[in-house]
Amino acid sequence: MQFHKGFSMKQNEKTVDPEEMDRMFMREALLLAERAGMEGEVPIGAVAVLNGEIIARAWNRVESLKNGTAHAEILVLNEAASHIGDWRLNGVTIYVTKEPCAMCAGAMVNTRVSRVVYGMADPRSGCAGSALDVTGFPGMLHRVEVSGGIMDEECRRLMRGFFRGVRKNNEEK
Repeated sequence: MQFHKGFSMKQNEKTVDPEEMDRMFMREALLLAERAGMEGEVPIGAVAVLNGEIIARAWNRVESLKNGTAHAEILVLNEAASHIGDWRLNGVTIYVTKEPCAMCAGAMVNTRVSRVVYGMADPRSGCAGSALDVTGFPGMLHRVEVSGGIMDEECRRLMRGFFRGVRKNNEEK
């Protein structure tokens, strides 16, 4: 697995199709999700993008940090805020391999993320429009633009493979 340090859409200063741009950044999130899975974490990865440049990367670290809030989205929001030097993440897009849960969607609203792009939907507990819509809830002081289903199959395949391995490992014990 190789991460693209300093990956930026500004490299050649040419116009890039927005859908292709979403796929490019989701591929980066998928690399991080793979890392999470290799570390025994639920394979979810996230990147924060500002002005076409990745400013933060994270993957699930709940088990390794022994912290139930160490979701990829929360970690990437913290890293992005450190990079910017402010808790307000105006103009930032978060790319994440699975639809955010209530905690993560709420954190995106509270930090004023402009947009979230997710891979696979989570109809049972996704809170960016599937089970609930925390990101667009009327009455909130901020709403997050949502795009879902980007590279859905690749994200879903990674998640299924991880849990298939967990079940197999549990059966062997």
